[in-house]
Amino acid sequence: MDLVVGGVVEALRLLVSGDADVYAVLWLSLEVSTLATLVSLALGVPSGAMLALVRFPGRTAVVSLVNAGMGLPPVVVGLFVSLLLWRSGPLGAWELLYTPGAIVLAQAVIATPIVIGITLAAVQNVPEKFRLQMLALGASRTQMVAVVLREARLPMLVAVMAGFGGVISEIGASMMVGGNIKGQTRTLTTAMALETSKGNFEVAIALSLLLLALVFGVNWALTAIQQRGR
Repeated sequence: MDLVVGGVVEALRLLVSGDADVYAVLWLSLEVSTLATLVSLALGVPSGAMLALVRFPGRTAVVSLVNAGMGLPPVVVGLFVSLLLWRSGPLGAWELLYTPGAIVLAQAVIATPIVIGITLAAVQNVPEKFRLQMLALGASRTQMVAVVLREARLPMLVAVMAGFGGVISEIGASMMVGGNIKGQTRTLTTAMALETSKGNFEVAIALSLLLLALVFGVNWALTAIQQRGR
C-alpha cells in the first residue's frame, strides 16, 4: 500500500513539475493516435456507408469480416505490419519500421474495422423509407448519401470515440513496429510497460494518470457534442 501511495505522490510531482520526458511521451502518443484515428475515419466512414447502402454478392461475408476485425488482436496487427515494413518486405523501401509512421499505420489498421462497423450500424439505423423518399423526390444518390450521413452523424461520433480509445490504449502493435525508442517511438503504453519492468512505479503511475485523463478528456468532449446535438 505504501508503494502505491508513494507512487501516486511522486506521479503528481512529476506531472505538476512538467517533467520533460513524461510530457514528450504524452505528445507523441496524442500525435500518432490522432493521426491513426483520422486515417481510420477517412477509410472507415465511406466503407461503412457503402456496406450499409449497397447490396452486392458476398456482402454478408464482408460484413462478417468487418465484425471479426473489430476484435483484431493488436499483436497480430503488429506482426503483419512488421512483415510488410521489414527491409525485405513489400513496403521495406519506405523505411518506416521503428518510426512514428509505422505506429500510425498499425494503429490505423486496428481502428479502421471499428469505424467501419460502427458507421455501418449508424447508417443502417436511418430508415430505408426515408432514403427511398428522398430518391422519389428527385434527390441524386450522392445527395441522398450526404443527407443520410448527416442524419447519422451523432451515432457516428461513437466511431471516433471507439477508434481513438482503441489505439491510444493499445501496446502490442506499437511495441512491435515502433520499438519503444526513447524520444522517437515511445508512447504512453509502451513507456508504462518499460517503467513497470524497471520498478519505476511512480513514473508508470504518472503515465497511467496521463493516459486516463487523456482518454476521459477526449470522450467527455465528444460525448458533450453528441448529447448537445440530440
